[in-house]
Amino acid sequence: MLVSLEMNNKDPAYDYFLTWMAAQSSRTQAGQAPWSSLFRSSTPWMRSHQLGVQTLQEQRKNGSASVMFKLVAAPGTHLLRYNSVWMQVRRERETKAPNLMTGTPWETITVTTLSRDRGIFPQLLSEARDLAMRGQEGKLVINIPWGLEWKPFGQPRRKRPIKSVVLSEGVAEKIEADVQAFLQRRQWYADRGIPYRRGYLLHGPPGSGKSSFIQALAGALNYDICVLNLSERGLADDKLIHLLANTPERSFVLIEDIDAAFNKRVQTSADGYQSSVTFSGFLNALDGVASGEERIIFMTTNHPEVLDPALIRPGRVDLSVLIDDASPKQVRSLFERFYGKDDVAESAGGVVGKERSETKEWDRIPEAILRQLANEIELAVEEEAKAGRRISMAALQGLLIRSNAHEAVRDIGTLFVSRAPTS
Repeated sequence: MLVSLEMNNKDPAYDYFLTWMAAQSSRTQAGQAPWSSLFRSSTPWMRSHQLGVQTLQEQRKNGSASVMFKLVAAPGTHLLRYNSVWMQVRRERETKAPNLMTGTPWETITVTTLSRDRGIFPQLLSEARDLAMRGQEGKLVINIPWGLEWKPFGQPRRKRPIKSVVLSEGVAEKIEADVQAFLQRRQWYADRGIPYRRGYLLHGPPGSGKSSFIQALAGALNYDICVLNLSERGLADDKLIHLLANTPERSFVLIEDIDAAFNKRVQTSADGYQSSVTFSGFLNALDGVASGEERIIFMTTNHPEVLDPALIRPGRVDLSVLIDDASPKQVRSLFERFYGKDDVAESAGGVVGKERSETKEWDRIPEAILRQLANEIELAVEEEAKAGRRISMAALQGLLIRSNAHEAVRDIGTLFVSRAPTS
């Protein structure tokens, strides 16, 4: 007798199993794939030519795009040998009755084997789950909209230590403490009938570290990031409300350059394309009747003065924080992190320290010389600031990456630009 196991694309096991199948299909006879030791069978499972491709595309506001491809088993019948048990895997797609919410077709995977071997199913599913989860363990997952759903974009990224993002004194601690307090007050919000959501606005000049800090904070809290581009073609009010109401658990929603999203309350992209998202629709998605709860939104802007007061009122933006150009103390701190003790590298498992030790010009310099050079670079920034000239953290980091300590002090003057202080 035969026994069959069915999975549909509404269940997480469906994606786990597809990921596992893709890993199986990429194995070689020599077992060169890094996950080959997970499997006990000695030969690749799939001989079929029925392959499909999943394309993940991220469209940016400047018109550029990033595209990722993933090969998976296409609809059809495949044979699988797992732990000496032969199975038939059939993937079916129903195109005549798509999911009305997402517009995607319903799909099922049916795995069939002998009834005596039914005990292999829990083992296979556990291995598929572990493989899918192992790729994300200790890493940051970036999600983007895919229809009406959130899908991971690219491979999970290594988390960035929060100490590696140097902000003005007390700024990082203020934001992190506020997020931590919010996460610990779920019942407090419920008892008072307050929607459990929080909004943050990080504003400041370009290259000051706004997005970098959000990424590092998400990693520190074991959160993922859902990147929402309001200029995306096909995005309308109803789709936006659905996406914000159905964000994955333990995720930040990140909306960058919110000042560029709406021009006279009509959202227009750089190439003139006018989105279907309206300003009122966006506000309703943030805190309207149909908006979701248990959500943390981060918005960034270079020009807070142009934002509509309706957008940044309390309840939509609960905490607004300036992330400014580099102060003299910031410059000194980043300088010492680059050329002094590798405390950030040690907290990240020593990876950065190993890379630096392999390059002679990156060897740490004596403490006395480090202090002297740090004093010089801090004084240089102070003098330029008095003349109204400032330096971004991004420009400073670029200089430190390509220079040794002495060269950085020598060339720091080439990076300053005239810019009025941000209030």
